[in-house]
Amino acid sequence: MAISLRDRGWQLFDEIVDSAPLAGENPWTRVGDDELFIPDYATLERLLGVPVYLSATSQSGVPALALDVWVSYELRRAGFDGDRVWPRASEPRVMPYEVTQFIAGLPVKLRSQLADRVRGGKVVGAAKSANLLGKNYVKQVDVVMSSWATGPELMISTKRMDSSFGKNAANRVEESYGDAKNLRLRHPQAALGFVYALSAISLVTERDTALWLIDLLQKLGREDDAYDAVALVMPDLAGEQEPTGAEEPEPAGPLEAGAVDDDESELPVSSEPPADRLEDVVPVSLYTGEIPNALDPGRFFAVMCARVLDNSPINFHTEARRRRANPVTGPR
Repeated sequence: MAISLRDRGWQLFDEIVDSAPLAGENPWTRVGDDELFIPDYATLERLLGVPVYLSATSQSGVPALALDVWVSYELRRAGFDGDRVWPRASEPRVMPYEVTQFIAGLPVKLRSQLADRVRGGKVVGAAKSANLLGKNYVKQVDVVMSSWATGPELMISTKRMDSSFGKNAANRVEESYGDAKNLRLRHPQAALGFVYALSAISLVTERDTALWLIDLLQKLGREDDAYDAVALVMPDLAGEQEPTGAEEPEPAGPLEAGAVDDDESELPVSSEPPADRLEDVVPVSLYTGEIPNALDPGRFFAVMCARVLDNSPINFHTEARRRRANPVTGPR
């Protein structure tokens, strides 16, 4: 059976998340009088190793997907319902919470039949990505928490830049400002965030550009009508580990809100399923030396969680509230 490079990536991503030692542990820690969100960086490093192992180009989308998987994984660690957080931990990656509840309540035989159709992408609402209507246009959003009853409660865009820093940096920042404004104006109560992965090599090869970009990322998180928080992660990639090829293009032309995105016709496909082994994936270390406090991922997740919980009734997201109210004591 033929398998695409993205499907191979998803299989490895799922194995990493399923076996993550901290998956079920409360990410909140109390240090003195402070309650801190401690992200699982070890799992992120393993996820970042998957595109390197697969020799995945930027155009395949696999390098950027590693970041989406980690962000959604951290939100589940925070206690938010896994069926409300997209991409989900299983196929389909995007499906309304109400549909999953409906399927779960069916008789066993019918549930099994419908589950097969869901995996085949033949159920309304099941998709590979989330397209949300902003004030003026539909935007594909990378990580979303939503349901039919509430609408989007959290929207996080992710970007990754591993090369051509001077060429692409300005474009990415301009796009981010526009996307934030578009989404914020239609969904003013939702938590809106931005996570940027910038290769640490940029601090050596194009340092002025890298510092300029880091400064702009901090300013992105200061606008009242834009992002609530912005995070920066810096994979410490060796030259041969950097993804090649053009960045994954945004869908061309107008998007339809909630449209099913199943076009993988241009992705590399293997005629025989490769014997990918998780133990062969080498983690990619993270550089943290020059990440400002304003762009710290732990601060980012703390702000996102607070925004969602503060803007919803107390009987919503009860597990996320319980975990935040009962942090682990002391440093980890």
